[in-house]
Amino acid sequence: MGVGSSSMTELANNDYLLKLAGKEPISDNDPFWNQLLSFSLPTPLSTPEARQLEDATKPICKSLVENNPQTGNFCALIRVFLRRAGELKTSTQCENNVFVWQSYNALFIIRCLCKHFIEIMSEEKVLKHFTVTAAQKKAPGNSSESSAPLAETLIVSIIQLLLQIPVLNFTYLLHLEAINTLLVLLSVQMFVARAAYKSVLHDYLAEGKCAKAAPLLVRQLLYNFTTQEMCPASFDRAGGGSLLYGIASGVASGIWTILTLGIGGGGHPEDGIANTPALANQSMLLLLVLANHCGNDKDTRNPYREALISFVNIPETSTEAQIDASFNIKFASLYNAICGQLNNDSTILLLYILLHRNQHFKTFILSRLNIEALILPILQTLYHVADRSSHHIYMALIIILILSEDDAFSKSVHEIILKSVPWYTERALHKISLGGLLILVVIRTIQFNITRMRDKYLHTNCLAALANMSAHFHSLHQYVAQRIISLFELLCKKHSKFLELVTSPDPTVKHLQDYTQDLAILEEVIRMVLEIINSCLTSLLQHNPHLVYALLHKRHLFEQFRTHHTFQDIIQNIDTVITYFNSKMEQCPTRPSEPHEVLEVIEMGARQWPRDRLKKFPELRFKYVEEEQPEEFFIPYVWSLVFQKSRLHWDPNSIQLFVPDVQ
Repeated sequence: MGVGSSSMTELANNDYLLKLAGKEPISDNDPFWNQLLSFSLPTPLSTPEARQLEDATKPICKSLVENNPQTGNFCALIRVFLRRAGELKTSTQCENNVFVWQSYNALFIIRCLCKHFIEIMSEEKVLKHFTVTAAQKKAPGNSSESSAPLAETLIVSIIQLLLQIPVLNFTYLLHLEAINTLLVLLSVQMFVARAAYKSVLHDYLAEGKCAKAAPLLVRQLLYNFTTQEMCPASFDRAGGGSLLYGIASGVASGIWTILTLGIGGGGHPEDGIANTPALANQSMLLLLVLANHCGNDKDTRNPYREALISFVNIPETSTEAQIDASFNIKFASLYNAICGQLNNDSTILLLYILLHRNQHFKTFILSRLNIEALILPILQTLYHVADRSSHHIYMALIIILILSEDDAFSKSVHEIILKSVPWYTERALHKISLGGLLILVVIRTIQFNITRMRDKYLHTNCLAALANMSAHFHSLHQYVAQRIISLFELLCKKHSKFLELVTSPDPTVKHLQDYTQDLAILEEVIRMVLEIINSCLTSLLQHNPHLVYALLHKRHLFEQFRTHHTFQDIIQNIDTVITYFNSKMEQCPTRPSEPHEVLEVIEMGARQWPRDRLKKFPELRFKYVEEEQPEEFFIPYVWSLVFQKSRLHWDPNSIQLFVPDVQ
């Protein structure tokens, strides 16, 4: 570090780092800082590299923790960064890349030290390292002190950097580091067991200058996500024509070559950021952290969440020059970015927040003619349920449930015909409606849950979505109708098994109470499936001959429930349908035997079907309602995503908020 390039193994003995962590106070105007910040350290761009760096610098960090309360060198470093940050806008306009590079290095060191502090000590002790010492106050040449706490001033400066400095090739990593530093400062939440931990660092972001800038910061983070700008990969490693624009300084000559390891051709394909929208990824994580944190006091406002749930669209005719300071963004661009990233847990969570809370964006989504661009990736996620986390599956299902609350959505998905669905491998699907595919995937999720997870909450969301849509099931594909009845058949078999266990006189049968509870839950599920079938028959029987065909084919399944008090009323309707169409078969001179012959009779009988023949039941309507104290779920979930996806290394042994998934 310093004038030469440092390898990881040399860091513990680096003279500049040893001086920073040593016992001698260093003025923030000392030439030492120019030397320290002129390093060409191979910046970690992946989780393994981040861990390697932390392991290499632990002795330095330990010394700084011991000596900084007396020397205040950490505070001096922050003041050095603040002074440079104040001039970044001008230096960027002048394309002063060395200045940008040194600012990046300063912020990088601050972030690494803050992360070490936060992982090993309480927030109260961390904040003491931001307190200027008597030695620093006496040090000759030190700049004057601001009245605001130094930690708050640092956060304000980072936010101003993100808002004022454009994202260019030579500022991309600076933006990335600014967001990483905010994530690290807010990560105090990860190291306490309480969700919505009352944090001073969080309070700095929720109040004062930071709160005033919240709409603009949220807009910038959303813009970063929307643009999906790739991490620059076209650096000239020989120096000529590179981002340094011919800077001849021996100190600076190697910096971008080293910094872009993992970005250019010699990177890390598994975990690095080569040709990835790294800034979009980190922006998303920071946005989710900011929007989901809330204090224990319910009256505490979250300006970032408020901004996220109230922004509005920019009319299609607007141009970037017409965008004023109020928070608005092009919904079409955001929608396209979301559709392209729905395999990512973070994007699913953002979509959930927008659908559940931002009425403007929800209305926009429901008006989309290309709604399949949104629905197909979500269904593909649900289809691969075994490979996804339970949280990811929950969020995807809740999104389907929220959308199903809208009648226009439930109708429109049956009007969109898909030529094929390559990722659906159980059967070739040709010319199936989007609504039919949705039913198939949700039923498959229910069946997976029955055999693997046995989660009542997941069942509830799946069935609620199908129930909301059932009155709009239209022209169901033959395979879809079969799967609906197959689900009922599976439930019937489980019901018989549980009933046998509950009524068994065998004293060796244990857990009778558990079986009784399982049976009660199963009967609720069976009742819901029957109500879904009944809703479709009552509303659109004439348009669903394949469902009638499937009912006739499996009519024996309904016999066992005809006298059951839980199902008797609704079974009567289904029996009426079966009896009516069965009589139509018997009236034929020759009873139909081929499937196409049976369908012809069903279609003819459906035209004569008396609409008022079935008993009316209340319309199936389910609305998603967020649980009380949602922060108990969302805050650990968001930080688990940061742990998994930020490419920063977090010590899993220190995390208390959730149980880290360490591979």
